[in-house]
Amino acid sequence: MNVRITDEKQRCNQVTLSSKTTTNENKSPGLLGRLRSGLGATRRSLTDGLSDLLLGKRVLDDELLEELENLLLSADVGVEATQALISDITRRLARNELSDGHAAYDQLRQSILEIVQPFSQPLKIANGDTPFVIMVVGVNGVGKTTTIGKLALRLSQSGLSVILAAADTFRAAAIEQLQVWGERAGVPVIAQDTGADAAAVAHDAFYAARARGCDVLIVDTAGRQHTNTELMDELRKIKRVLGKIDPNSPHEVLMILDAVTGQNALSQLEHFHKAVGVTGLCTTKLDGTAKGGVLIALAKKAGLPIRYIGVGEDTEDLLEFSAEAFVDAIIPKSE
Repeated sequence: MNVRITDEKQRCNQVTLSSKTTTNENKSPGLLGRLRSGLGATRRSLTDGLSDLLLGKRVLDDELLEELENLLLSADVGVEATQALISDITRRLARNELSDGHAAYDQLRQSILEIVQPFSQPLKIANGDTPFVIMVVGVNGVGKTTTIGKLALRLSQSGLSVILAAADTFRAAAIEQLQVWGERAGVPVIAQDTGADAAAVAHDAFYAARARGCDVLIVDTAGRQHTNTELMDELRKIKRVLGKIDPNSPHEVLMILDAVTGQNALSQLEHFHKAVGVTGLCTTKLDGTAKGGVLIALAKKAGLPIRYIGVGEDTEDLLEFSAEAFVDAIIPKSE
């Protein structure tokens, strides 16, 4: 078995980041600033549309509600969440609970917050037997390997020792990409040759992480379409092998979703969840779309914790999901 370990010191070590990867606090716009900037397209679409509909002098009638429904759907809020939001506004209007458009705007904002709030659950690395295993899954092109690299940096900066498993053996470029991220983050990467058994890579990486006393093992997996039965079976095998070593492993099955795909993300999630039991979500590329409302759709329909969101190319643009900050960024409070 040809195992390659990318690690200058051959061990998990505390990371000292170079000036290229360390956030310059003086130049950083801050969490809320990065979130608002990354979600700018969604905010402009929603806020401008809601302002035109609700903060002017228009009457709150059926025609306006229909336009409001279309606006929410265009932002990929999803059919289920949109229907719930419109039904709530309609009921409140019938009960004379909303005096004007400003009240409707504020209520809509509050209702959206109530949808996403329960699923604002940052990933917690539990104390106990090490390593804490994060198995990362997703279709091709969602930014899976890049997200793993950013997450490794984030965890390392928080003081945790991390090891990466290059279990995407389907693509040679994926192994090389993960190794680049490993070098950047100063964390070891366990890899074999292209075409190797992905479950065997995960197996070896687990034992390497345990031997070194590493806190976290992040397992990269091959990007696949959810309709590819053979590759989905490979995911099941990786999870099964990890579970034989430690019944609690993987402790987290993190699915990466591309916000640009909109409602298709829900279909992808359904298939992956059925195959390997997804436990947390990370939505990427929110800076490249006006359809950031898909997070609302995911919260309403999937009911799974949203761990992280990606709002840009920089390493610090992988953010822990905060329901309050998200809603503030896309639908600011009315004045």
